[in-house]
Amino acid sequence: MVEPFVGTWDLKTSDKFDDYMKKLGVGMATRAAGCVTKPTTIISVEGDVVTVRTESSIKNTMISFKLGEEFDEVTADGRNVKSTVLLVDGKLVHTQKWKEQQTSLVREVDGDKLTLTLSIEDVTCKRYYVRSPKPSS
Repeated sequence: MVEPFVGTWDLKTSDKFDDYMKKLGVGMATRAAGCVTKPTTIISVEGDVVTVRTESSIKNTMISFKLGEEFDEVTADGRNVKSTVLLVDGKLVHTQKWKEQQTSLVREVDGDKLTLTLSIEDVTCKRYYVRSPKPSS
């Protein structure tokens, strides 16, 4: 069940986010902005469709998907990818594939904390969020 993920999550800290973006091929200016931005992620569910909105002062993104079904996604850094999201052992596992490459974005919730683990090849980044007191919309 995705219910533990539903809500508004505010980024507090990140480890190795610049390294992760560099491995993706993101340019220096975009990486610099990405490292100082503290986005809010809003996760909602309607029926069997999960929506993940990410809002920041620099860029807003939104994806909607059904668990286990591949979908087309344009990432915040402009990559056109084929994505699939699964629920595995209580974690939301989001896989993006493009041009012979693959990255994973794994979200796990522990109470009012959400950890997002981003992995590509030999680089792993962790981003730590806390549940916002603001109601999700």
